[in-house]
Amino acid sequence: MTRVLVVFGGRSGEHSISCLSAANVDVALRAAGHETVLVGITPAGRWTLQEEVPPASSEQPLPRVPEDRPTALLTRTVHGPRLLQVDDAEPPVGVEADLGPIDVAFPVLHGPYGEDGTIQGLFASLGVPYVGADVAASGVGIDKRQMKAALTSHGLPQLPYQTVRQHDWETSPEEVLDQVEIALGYPVFTKPTRQGSSIGISRCEDRDGLAKGLIEALAHDREAIVEQGLEQVRELECGILGNADPQVTRPGELVHTGSYYDFDAKYLAPVELTCPADVPELIAERCQHFAREAFLGIGARGMARVDFFYLPEEDTVLVNEINTIPGMTDQSMFWWVWDAEGVDRPQLVDRLVGLALEAEDPEQHWAP
Repeated sequence: MTRVLVVFGGRSGEHSISCLSAANVDVALRAAGHETVLVGITPAGRWTLQEEVPPASSEQPLPRVPEDRPTALLTRTVHGPRLLQVDDAEPPVGVEADLGPIDVAFPVLHGPYGEDGTIQGLFASLGVPYVGADVAASGVGIDKRQMKAALTSHGLPQLPYQTVRQHDWETSPEEVLDQVEIALGYPVFTKPTRQGSSIGISRCEDRDGLAKGLIEALAHDREAIVEQGLEQVRELECGILGNADPQVTRPGELVHTGSYYDFDAKYLAPVELTCPADVPELIAERCQHFAREAFLGIGARGMARVDFFYLPEEDTVLVNEINTIPGMTDQSMFWWVWDAEGVDRPQLVDRLVGLALEAEDPEQHWAP
């Protein structure tokens, strides 16, 4: 039996989404025969021992890691990685309990401080095998500017975009607006560079809306991405599983009720998921090819989800982004595209644990 440390919550704005994802991961891991150890990271960054992943409820549809649980510490001893419960007194007087060895870590952390290479670096420095992309690929995947540059270098088609630095916006806002209008026109979408779950994203129809959208995006990051908007577009997603030779699902399609796939549409409103998507075979194959190239292009491993814009009238597929820790809530596409391929949730997480152990093999020469 593999002992899996499931880490969730975290310091990012996607804290609650991480909890929703982790609840499903925990159930699936136990159904696959693994022992799970749960650590919830509070919004302040404290690692806490949890008996269960905090559930959603009608009173609290977006759960949070409770603050009243004991503090946990992951360390490495002469016998390997172990989890400890530490004293919460001031000053602390030592370790209160040894909670045993850890075989694999499964970070279910979306956004900064979890999906960006920070916690991957911690696991790597302690010699803990972990699920998902390595430090470098995680950093590229979460940073939309770097990700787009990497995808461009591999010849993958994308929407036209502009990058706006906070310094430029604060010193020359009118010049920034002029540059975006000349390059992209309207409508456009403004996005924080390093954020997910559609947090900080705005659809902008005119100059005033663009200014407000940039202010909102730059409230979450020091850089913003402005992308050309599309009309009559379908949104497709492929799941990826593997290390050196990744397997890619057929694309699934999501249909939502809003003007775009914002936070509420993703997590609080009904979403229709179709797996596989009703698209021409050539389009499905193109998505699978692009997804594999994006995965290999950023040097990912383990898992990912690649999102696309499909323009039926133009018979065109554009790569939107790659997510190295895809959402795993009940409304998340990642579960459903794999289910359509005959891989259920326990099988999926079991394979992810196996891939993490495979990547730790020194003869495989995977980066930390």
